[in-house]
Amino acid sequence: MATHGTRGRSGGRPTLEEVAARAGVGRGTVSRVINGSPRVSDATRAAVEAAVAELGYVPNTAARALAANRTDAIALVVPEPETRFFAEPYFSDMVKGVGAALADTEMQLLLIFAGSDRERRRLAQYLAAHRVDGVLLVSVHADDPLPDLLAQLEIPAVISGPRSATETLTSVDSDNYGGARSAVEHLLARGRTRIAHITGRLDVYGAQRRVDGYRDALRDAGHEVDEALIEPGDFTEEGGARATQALLARRPDLDAVFAASDVTAAGVRHALREAGRRIPDDVALVGYDDSAIARHMDPPLTSVRQPIEDMGRRMLDLLLSEIADRRPAVSRGLERPQVVLATELVSRASS
Repeated sequence: MATHGTRGRSGGRPTLEEVAARAGVGRGTVSRVINGSPRVSDATRAAVEAAVAELGYVPNTAARALAANRTDAIALVVPEPETRFFAEPYFSDMVKGVGAALADTEMQLLLIFAGSDRERRRLAQYLAAHRVDGVLLVSVHADDPLPDLLAQLEIPAVISGPRSATETLTSVDSDNYGGARSAVEHLLARGRTRIAHITGRLDVYGAQRRVDGYRDALRDAGHEVDEALIEPGDFTEEGGARATQALLARRPDLDAVFAASDVTAAGVRHALREAGRRIPDDVALVGYDDSAIARHMDPPLTSVRQPIEDMGRRMLDLLLSEIADRRPAVSRGLERPQVVLATELVSRASS
């Protein structure tokens, strides 16, 4: 009986032809089985898979990719400094979701940082050489030139959240507007009336939508929006602390803070404690993301859960569909999917 790893007749690596001979089928049938074609009967598929296992045949993915004008690689591009990538759970959860979805394919994932002008220039050269089949672009700012470059090069691409309401590339995002509304409605239901909001970077469309949700939730509940209770932030812990200090100096009577991220909320907590404010007795606190930070904070943080891993999986699914069609949706004249996944408020002791 043949064992796994049996050498071919030539004494070297088993060939496609030898697999076909062992299975009693043609070379084309073996190729269809290996490439996952549905145009093969279950019995034939089983015979080919048995022959592959017995001979220890390994498909020559490099040759297949070359023949198909493919690299069998996709890039996950983060136009942020590496320090931010490793400091924020959002990015690791996104990579986890993409990696899980990629596990069932033969594609390789390249992680590329493009937080500086030099890194962007190098990335532009790399992409222009078509060294990847597609790109996942995470954390996109309104003035980022990368999405337009991808469209110009006709490289299939999916971004994590649109740049504006008129986005032209395929995107996957969470319901930033609805998530913010649920946070503010929760605080109002707890009897809080002087609710501050520390925003994310406002050149990010998702951060803008959270501000919109905050404003509309207050208005719909019959409250005027006090602009003195809105402070710009940048999604960082340090930014959260600075914004809280500014808010307390301007509106010391605030009784709640809705932070645009859990990392920001960690900075808010630190600044509130330094100011002698108790959470939630004096000031209730709500974050966004429902990351590990929220669960481990003292007190545990109420937070808006966005399904980041699911977003990563969905982004990859859409990208693989575009790669299979060989062209990005925008160049095919198709409607670009703008997928929005639901959020959920997770209530804990901070509010």
